[in-house]
Amino acid sequence: MSLKPGGLRALRDLDVRSVSVVGEAEVGLSRDGSEPRLAALAPPDSPLLARLEGDRARRGDEVLLLGPAGPKNLDALRGVLPWLVPRPLGLGTSAGMGDRLGLATPGHVRAMRSSGAGIGPIFAQQSIREMERAGRTPRQVMDDAAWGVFAEDWRDGFGADADHLKTAEHVDACAAAGYTFFTFDPGDRVDDRAGTADPTALRALFDGLPWDDLEDTPGNLLGRYPDASLSLDGHEVPVDGESVARAAVKYGRAVVHAAYLYRRLESVMGKREFEVEVSVDETESPTTHVQHLYIVRELSRLGVRFVSLAPRLVGSFEKGVDYLGDVAEFEKDLAVHAAIAREASPNGPYKLSLHSGSDKFSVYPAFVRQTRGLAHLKTAGTSYLEALRTAAVLDPAFFREVYALALARYPEDRASYHVSANVEKAARPETVEDAELPLLLDRFDEREILHVTFGSVLDAAALGGRLFELLREDEEAYAANLESHFRRHLAPFASPSGS
Repeated sequence: MSLKPGGLRALRDLDVRSVSVVGEAEVGLSRDGSEPRLAALAPPDSPLLARLEGDRARRGDEVLLLGPAGPKNLDALRGVLPWLVPRPLGLGTSAGMGDRLGLATPGHVRAMRSSGAGIGPIFAQQSIREMERAGRTPRQVMDDAAWGVFAEDWRDGFGADADHLKTAEHVDACAAAGYTFFTFDPGDRVDDRAGTADPTALRALFDGLPWDDLEDTPGNLLGRYPDASLSLDGHEVPVDGESVARAAVKYGRAVVHAAYLYRRLESVMGKREFEVEVSVDETESPTTHVQHLYIVRELSRLGVRFVSLAPRLVGSFEKGVDYLGDVAEFEKDLAVHAAIAREASPNGPYKLSLHSGSDKFSVYPAFVRQTRGLAHLKTAGTSYLEALRTAAVLDPAFFREVYALALARYPEDRASYHVSANVEKAARPETVEDAELPLLLDRFDEREILHVTFGSVLDAAALGGRLFELLREDEEAYAANLESHFRRHLAPFASPSGS
């Protein structure tokens, strides 16, 4: 590489957007190969230079370092560039932008700059389930997002969401990796029998709850919820003993587990700030208003402080496709959930979180209207689908291989998702012209099939490796597709004033 007068920005292959000045040192990313490298130019006695690893060469009175974009160098940068460290985002409108590949943050940042005024971004977000399928660790997810933030010189802060945590071990691993936002998923402990049990069966289920773990008794619980109609911001929520008993049967064990995870998190985080979301969205039956009230008040009673809650809303929220259901019914039901979130918690308001929120364009306006800013949007797989759209243009033959594998794997891979795509309705790879391949990403069945089979694609060494190569070779194409796609997600949630 040749160095011209003008400091680090004169480096031929430097990404000038990434350059930051730290005292007498300059740092940025060099893109002279398939993998980005950290470039630093500093006086020989620079404290920052001493903490960086890489090859050094003297350039006049300064030293040029070229090193890996790896954990050690990132830790050194975090020590001097505080915007590379995630932070809690509070009650403001926020959006999680999951990245299964670790390459999407630049596109997410650009969408935030163009359409995300007033939104707090979560750039590091992945569930343990997705990490395992993609072969990534919590630290890798965090670091990939931070390098993307560095590359785009985003200095307005971001959060890091350890999504769908189910065990204490998951909590420990993500806390150690530096996450600031922890989504507890006690959905495995939700009992959907509560909705259909007859009075005798309901009584048996109610009496059989783990009352010691709930730090409660049946009588005390029912005494806290007398028969009444609760008025919340103009909405009436009728409460009676039966509806409370059904709420306890359905969610009591989930409340216990969420409290257990919360106490574990408190112990491992110490004095570090953190935020918690509780998610019960991946269940068969919707969360009723009384059940929402029960979850919130019982979590609060057990000392769980949360910034957001993801109830199971009416309708169907499948992966990577628009909402399936009656939008008017959705808004009517949501209005009461939003009133509960504003007024019913002893600890004050919290956000409603829209899970499986990718591409739910038809309900975004209603969600924004009813939540009045107390909103969190969570997306994940849609960024992977934009990676496939990019690949379909760059290498049609490769995309056909991906699609063929997805069709073969879908019957098995769909097991852990709530999806309804039908392989029989999907186009066959050999029948689609090259120019039409990207359009498969706009069709319901093909889109869901490609969405839920990402783990199988990444596990296939030839396919997963080639996908990364393609996106590295044309990072701008992927970033442009992401920016365009996420502008549609963010614009409905953005504040006109940016406040």
